[in-house]
Amino acid sequence: MHYQCPLCQLPLNLADRTLTCSNRHQFDFAKEGYVNLMPAQHKRSKAPGDNKEMMQARRLFLESGHYQALAQHIAELVESITPSQGQVLDIGCGEGYYTQHIAERINGDCYGIDISKVAIRYAAKRYQECHFSVASSHRLPFADNSLDTVIRIYAPCKPEELLRVLKPGGHVVTVTPAARHLYQLRELIYDEVKLHQHTETLEPFTKVNDTQLETMMNLSCNEAKALLQMTPFAWKATAETIAALEQNPNFECESSFAIHTYQKPSNI
Repeated sequence: MHYQCPLCQLPLNLADRTLTCSNRHQFDFAKEGYVNLMPAQHKRSKAPGDNKEMMQARRLFLESGHYQALAQHIAELVESITPSQGQVLDIGCGEGYYTQHIAERINGDCYGIDISKVAIRYAAKRYQECHFSVASSHRLPFADNSLDTVIRIYAPCKPEELLRVLKPGGHVVTVTPAARHLYQLRELIYDEVKLHQHTETLEPFTKVNDTQLETMMNLSCNEAKALLQMTPFAWKATAETIAALEQNPNFECESSFAIHTYQKPSNI
């Protein structure tokens, strides 16, 4: 494992299901197999990240298979750019849906981090081939130049942290909403739907690939409500929005993803 102490940034060594640095900071693995590397002083709230209800909604939707094409595409892309015995990190991994797909394709170690303890507990219990930890994307608990590939699916992270943890020549894969992502769902919520505008920049990384993945989803009532619950649009939804979804047993909605691949310069 390539974890480093979130308190003093020294390497963490594993012994008897406990990670310890030379300053004697200790972090125990939970019975489910994850480790909490997010000290209380780094939290902005008592229970940051998705709660149980949000996680369950996302799990219901993802297991319906509507984002299966995205998961497969990401896994194949990561496999193609990651060297043998490579070290891969999925930032904001949630309950591990994409992390597991990646782990099945690469010949190396796959890590997943999220600030939601609820999500990480579920991920570690279900996907034991991966290494999961509760951790902040703004303070990645990994050593300098230790990772080959980092994946960010809607997840924030400071470019400085990505530069620090990635090996020279390593890659970052990002997934963001493309212009018409969930257009029909947004039509139920907003009087005027604005197309997503892509404004992502990642200096000083070099962009090496751009791809757009689009599908038309046919959602059941429960799948459509779960999709709404796992998006920021849920905060804007009204009773009328929910009623419209409940009255439509076959809700058609576009998914559209922008997938970008960046590479860290070899001289940094």
